Amino acid sequence: MTTQTAAGGPTRTGSPLDRPSPPRQRSRRSRAYSSDRPRRSIVLTVVMCAVLLYFLIPLWWLLVASTKSNANLFSTFGLWFSSTNSLWVNIQTVFTSDNGVYLLWLRNSLVYSVTSAVGSAFLATMAGYAFAKYRFPGGNAIFSGILGAIMIPMTALTIPTYLLFANAGLTNTPWAVILPSLASPFGVYLMRVYAADSVDDTLIEAARVDGAGELRIFFTVALRLLSPGLVTVLLFALVSTWNNYFLPLIMLNSPDLYPLTVGLAQWQATAAGGSGSRALFSSIITGSFLSIIPLVIAFLFLQRYWQSGLASGAVKG
Repeated sequence: MTTQTAAGGPTRTGSPLDRPSPPRQRSRRSRAYSSDRPRRSIVLTVVMCAVLLYFLIPLWWLLVASTKSNANLFSTFGLWFSSTNSLWVNIQTVFTSDNGVYLLWLRNSLVYSVTSAVGSAFLATMAGYAFAKYRFPGGNAIFSGILGAIMIPMTALTIPTYLLFANAGLTNTPWAVILPSLASPFGVYLMRVYAADSVDDTLIEAARVDGAGELRIFFTVALRLLSPGLVTVLLFALVSTWNNYFLPLIMLNSPDLYPLTVGLAQWQATAAGGSGSRALFSSIITGSFLSIIPLVIAFLFLQRYWQSGLASGAVKG
C-alpha cells in the first residue's frame, strides 16, 4: 500500500522498514548505561565488600596483634585489642633485639629493593622503547621469548641462578639478590605497550631532522613521556624485591646480609623451636607490621603514576 507524502513523493506504509524504531526503548537503554546514572547491583556490592574484607582482615589482624603482649597474643580474641596496649614496648623490643639486627635487615631490604627497582625500571623502559620504535632482525622473536619468560615462575629459576652465581663467586653478596632482580620480562612487555602509543613517531622524526642522536631522543623526548609507565614498573619491581623470600634465602648465608623477609623467618623459626624464645612471637608480628609501612608510603606517594600506568597498559595493545 502506497500513499502520497507532503512533498508529493510516494511512500510505503505498513512495511517493517518504515516503522520507526521505538524511541522509548532506546532512551530507556541509553539511560541504563548512562555514566551519570550508573547501574547499581546489590549482588556486586556484596561481592566487592567480601573481597574488601578478604584483603583487609589480615592487615587488621596484624595491626591488632602488634599491640598485644606475648601473653595476650594467645589468650585474647584475635581481631580485637586487649585491655593493655603494648605497641610501643613491642617496637622497642623489635629494634633492640639481637643488638638491633632488625635495623640492619631493614637497611638491606631498602638497598636491595630500591637498587633493583630503579635498575629494572630503567632497563625495562629502554627495552620496551626499542621494541616499540625500532625494527631490527629478530625483534619479534626476541620479544616473543620475553613474553614466554613471563610464564616461568621465579622460584623455578632460583636454583639455576644460584649455580651460575656460585661459579662466578657472587653468592653471599648483595649482587646475588640485586642482579637477578634487574630482569623484568613483564616490565619490558608493559613498557613496549605503553611506548607504542605514548611516544609519537613524528616527534622522533622531528628530533632526527634537528640532528639529535638516538640516545638524546630517548633521554630528552621519550623518557619524559614514558615516566608514568616507568613508575608503574618501578613499583612492581619494588614490591617484588621487597617481598622476595626464596632468592635471598638461597643466595645468602650471612645474617648481616639478610633482608627483612629472611630475617623475620629466622626469628619465627627460633620462636617455633622453643628454647625459651616464645616471647619473640610479638616481636615477629610487630616487625612484620613495621615492614609494610615503607610499601604503603611508596604506594601513596606514587599512586597517580601507578594508576595512570596501569590504565594505559590495560587499554593499549
